[in-house]
Amino acid sequence: MRVPALLLTVAAVWPLAARAGETACWYEADVLVVPAEVMGVAGDYVLDTGSPRTLLAETQAQGAGYAETELNGPVRIAGLELSGQPVQVVKLDARLARLPTPVAGVIGADVLAGRVLDVEFAPCRVALRSAAEAPAFGPALALPLTWRSGRPTTTAEVFDGQRRLAGDFVVSTGADTAVRLRDDQADAPGAPAREPLYPYGGVRPRLAALAFAGDRYEAQPGGLAAKGELDAVGEIGGPILSRYRLRFDFVHDRLLVDKQKGPPDRSDGP
Repeated sequence: MRVPALLLTVAAVWPLAARAGETACWYEADVLVVPAEVMGVAGDYVLDTGSPRTLLAETQAQGAGYAETELNGPVRIAGLELSGQPVQVVKLDARLARLPTPVAGVIGADVLAGRVLDVEFAPCRVALRSAAEAPAFGPALALPLTWRSGRPTTTAEVFDGQRRLAGDFVVSTGADTAVRLRDDQADAPGAPAREPLYPYGGVRPRLAALAFAGDRYEAQPGGLAAKGELDAVGEIGGPILSRYRLRFDFVHDRLLVDKQKGPPDRSDGP
């Protein structure tokens, strides 16, 4: 028996000086951006915990003399130099269109894995360290992280007014929508067309409620993600994650959520 789909409602710079392992960042167009260098190409990069691969924009790669689409070389971020990192060359025009300045690529979870990533959105700052170098973090709520197809996920729940859906959601600092649901789990029947509901499509229907980290968010902008591209129930993006101070402890597979940083309009979970 087919389970009814969950429904969404369609509504009419470079950093200051930092210690080793740390860098200033900026949160713009609902994604996290950091200065970094990939394959010798220095610039601004989206820092995306939800991307399984580190990506170099095709135009940047060509400008640096790379003709291949699969590279292997150094990545520099937050004062760290990581050698022998796999890098994929792809077109990123659609993904980066909302950003006001050119971005060279995406720092993905493959670079972050095995380390501790601290993210603070205001003032924007990230730190990438080994477990031994990471200072105490707290008070915080600890959520377990599970890896699916190279992406970290944690549990959350969504509600469309009639049906609840709980499961693993990708935690993505580079996703510019509050929540996206896999397209075999949800639909938006009031949308004029289906294609704009997907990433970078521009149409963001409202989801009745999202429960994450013990907090409940109502009427959040949402969208769909293709089943073949998302091995999870959905994805939680920057508009939600930016309300917290976060530690992605990829050594112990847990997400620490400092709820003291949240805005006053949050309400308790369902």
